Amino acid sequence: MKLTQLSHLAALSLLFTTASGLWAQAPKRLIDEVNPFIGSSNFGTTNPGAVVPNGLMSITPFNVSGSDEFNKYDKDKRWWSTPYTSDNKFFTGFSHVNLSGVGCPELGSIIVSASSGDLDVDYKHYGSVMSQEQAHPGYYSVHLDKHSIKAEVTATQRTAVSAFTFERGGKSNILVNLGLGLTNESGATVRFLNDSTIVGSKLMGTFCYAPQAVFNQYFAIRISRRAPKSGYWKKQPAMEGVEAEWDHDNGKYKIYPTYRKAISGNDVGVWFSFDTKPGETLYVQTGVSFVSEENALLNLTTEQPSLDFTSVRRSAEDSWEKALRIVEVEGGTTDQRTIFYTALYHLLIHPNILQDVNGEYPMMGSLATGKTKHDRYTVYSLWDTYRNVHPLLSILYPRKQLAMVETMLDMYKEGGWLPKWELYGQETFTMEGDPSIIVINDTWQRGIRDFDTQLAYEAMNKGATTPSKDNKLRPDFDDYASRGYVPLREKFDNSVSHALEYYIADWNLSLFASAMGKKKDAQLFARRAQGYKHYYDKETGLLRPILPDGKFLTPFSPTLGRDFEPNPGFHEGNSWNYSFYIPHDIRGLAKLMGGERQFVHKLQSVFDKGNYDPANEPDIAYPYLFTYFPQEAWRTQRTTRELLSKHYLNAPSGIPGNDDTGAMSAWAIFTMLGFYPDCPGSTSYALTTPIFDKVTLHLDTKYYKQPSLVIETRPSATSQGEKGAYFDEIKVGNKLYKSTYRLNHEELMNAGKVTFFTKTAANGK
Repeated sequence: MKLTQLSHLAALSLLFTTASGLWAQAPKRLIDEVNPFIGSSNFGTTNPGAVVPNGLMSITPFNVSGSDEFNKYDKDKRWWSTPYTSDNKFFTGFSHVNLSGVGCPELGSIIVSASSGDLDVDYKHYGSVMSQEQAHPGYYSVHLDKHSIKAEVTATQRTAVSAFTFERGGKSNILVNLGLGLTNESGATVRFLNDSTIVGSKLMGTFCYAPQAVFNQYFAIRISRRAPKSGYWKKQPAMEGVEAEWDHDNGKYKIYPTYRKAISGNDVGVWFSFDTKPGETLYVQTGVSFVSEENALLNLTTEQPSLDFTSVRRSAEDSWEKALRIVEVEGGTTDQRTIFYTALYHLLIHPNILQDVNGEYPMMGSLATGKTKHDRYTVYSLWDTYRNVHPLLSILYPRKQLAMVETMLDMYKEGGWLPKWELYGQETFTMEGDPSIIVINDTWQRGIRDFDTQLAYEAMNKGATTPSKDNKLRPDFDDYASRGYVPLREKFDNSVSHALEYYIADWNLSLFASAMGKKKDAQLFARRAQGYKHYYDKETGLLRPILPDGKFLTPFSPTLGRDFEPNPGFHEGNSWNYSFYIPHDIRGLAKLMGGERQFVHKLQSVFDKGNYDPANEPDIAYPYLFTYFPQEAWRTQRTTRELLSKHYLNAPSGIPGNDDTGAMSAWAIFTMLGFYPDCPGSTSYALTTPIFDKVTLHLDTKYYKQPSLVIETRPSATSQGEKGAYFDEIKVGNKLYKSTYRLNHEELMNAGKVTFFTKTAANGK
């Protein structure tokens, strides 16, 4: 070998060594810790599509219709509420604006796809088996095997861009399907602005079958080059008799290659046909608005003034990197880190902004357009999120949480009521209770107080004092106010669930009233919050529905209601799932049940006998209730770790059920951090053993005295250097605590550093 060759190899070796060193020094991206496919099976109802933190636009693969051969689930053959599942493999396009983790079907429409060969606008025909899926925050890609097309998507706050690379070239098509979707509504209108740009709208709504909660989603779509051929399609209604003989398109898709005025219908679409070179990429840029076509186009031209897929993708990834870096984790396994950061990712999808780039948004419950100076949010799944999502946002993203509360107050000013389950400017009245009260008070209690508190109290008080006939939030208020409980007046009227939600809401309202100096109101609401005692049945030791005559429901089965079966008195659960849901008075409940020993025994039996439901909210805080009794707190540490290990996985099935717009993910985040807000509205946290060696929460110094909170675990002095799953000693700032399993918000957040000293066995076990 010649000397020059040796020198060349040495130089290359030096180059690779230097490059490797630089690569090693580069910080690892947190977005690479996220697995967006977690929750996309096992009815988690998340999806791997592209979205930015709390963005209006989300673009998601749609694969829940069109093939019995390649799909396990079909949206039209069972209750189905997500545009995507990892169990299916038949792709029909990318839907624009989707819900994450919800239990009712909605949106998932304006579906854009691509095909090769002769034009065929039937999605059952142009749909394709999908493979080679890749996803991380802000980006998703898939291969459409039938057409040899690589499809990629990314997003901005209000727009998306799709890239379709036609590997074979030749006849190629872009298809915009306005008939297919998850929404329960139908009907769309679309028109050409030119041969590469269309605008239009589609009717959405009837979420959870609330009949009047309908709204329009407007869109503007721009193709990267002008199409030599384009047009509309519409599926004609099926006909019979003589009419069918004359109309050869009856029951079929009809193509309109030359018509250029607007077209409307329940199943319409737009096609663009090209001749492409092998490897050529066509791009589709989409803007959306819930105000107008003009605003959809304005959003598109403002957020994507030019075509630059790489730049949009990079910006989306950077926005996620910044959002995720609020929490920095050290230690733990690769899977644990992925589960944690994916949960944080899911936390930041909803609520999402609603306003357009000019500040306009659809006002609550009306046809009017408002204009906002702060972020206007939508998708308030409050029955789910008041328990842990909003408390977590208050800690990690307090400015977002402030804008969410301001939005709720704006909704009150516009529609006359605080939201219950709001969706794109419409109230759906889904689920139970009066949850806005809890969110607002909880936000205030955690130190975020720069909103209109007088207006807030007025709004909260209205729901808590208006008679039934005029009360949209508490339709059974009269019974509740006069009796102290809600009787079972219809076989399946969820009366106990209603009342329990009113109790925790009124307890929160009593705290807020006291803070506002309204002592008499505070006393009234505090007394109401004790009404849960009416439901306690000594015979079973559980909460039991009460009939209008004041007697308990007979016969009574505490386990009836599993798997969402109809159940008198309870919604989405049974008496076991609800009987410990008195978060504001656990010690009072324990006294009612016969004292600490009986309470702990009965609570433990919930887990031992399979009566705990990790996939729904009513009993989500049960594992933390042992912390009220220091000798039993080890049970919390054991149970939370077991539940995490069993139900939260780095896999599509890795969420125990519907993520409920981040509620299940928030449970995992708090649990892995080592503290949990088991009573929303209270400033007290239950403690459990953290999962990681060290976690740094970067805090907003506008609201917190310390710039960060470090949570770390170390082996205790008696553990011989071995870390364990239990602790009975913690150091908070410079103060050492023994047998302390609860901390208040101010002490925790201002500690600077909290250390858990762990061991392998618990004292009381």
